[in-house]
Amino acid sequence: MRFIGINGGTFDPIHYGHLRAALEVMQKVGMEQVRFVPCYQPVHRGTPSVSAQQRCAMIALAIEAQPQFFLDTIEIERGGPSFMVDTLRQLKPHYADGSTSLVLMMGMDAYGKFCTWHQWQEILELANLVVMHRPGDNLGFAGQEARLFQQRAVTQFSQLYGQIMELPITQLAISSTAIRADIRKGIPPDYLTPFRVNQYIQKYALYRAQPDEQ
Repeated sequence: MRFIGINGGTFDPIHYGHLRAALEVMQKVGMEQVRFVPCYQPVHRGTPSVSAQQRCAMIALAIEAQPQFFLDTIEIERGGPSFMVDTLRQLKPHYADGSTSLVLMMGMDAYGKFCTWHQWQEILELANLVVMHRPGDNLGFAGQEARLFQQRAVTQFSQLYGQIMELPITQLAISSTAIRADIRKGIPPDYLTPFRVNQYIQKYALYRAQPDEQ
């Protein structure tokens, strides 16, 4: 089986937490590639601070040295609210040879709300799930998500879809929210984002406080 990782998010901005997690999942699952899919209009959080084109440019800079990482602008090109089920519907025909499995990557917090996602049942018909967490964390899922995990948990993916794998990884305590807050205070994100992403942020004065906020 070929495994293609689908790593969605706002990436506002992308940072080493995103990159390290994606690398470990790729290596541990044996993925052929990981596709970074920046959303156009998020449905579970606020509007991104910078344009879709700028977020895509930063992702491209961040992943340029990793040949198995790809920027996928499918949600940007589609426009409107970015529902993952729509993205998977569009991607699935490109990997319909029977030997390729799409693997949707998410953290524990996201999985804890998975059954509230738009048409989540169909997502399980289109992809498998990897739920990332820190080593030793108590998964602590409740309600429908807990029952779903008990029914579908696997330690290795097969040719079926709708399987769920929990995977301990190194989760760096870095957040895009904190990076944006630091930049507004004049603190550069050195060693939190790749050097070329930092250069891009500085070049275009992204995330800086507006005059009325100073």
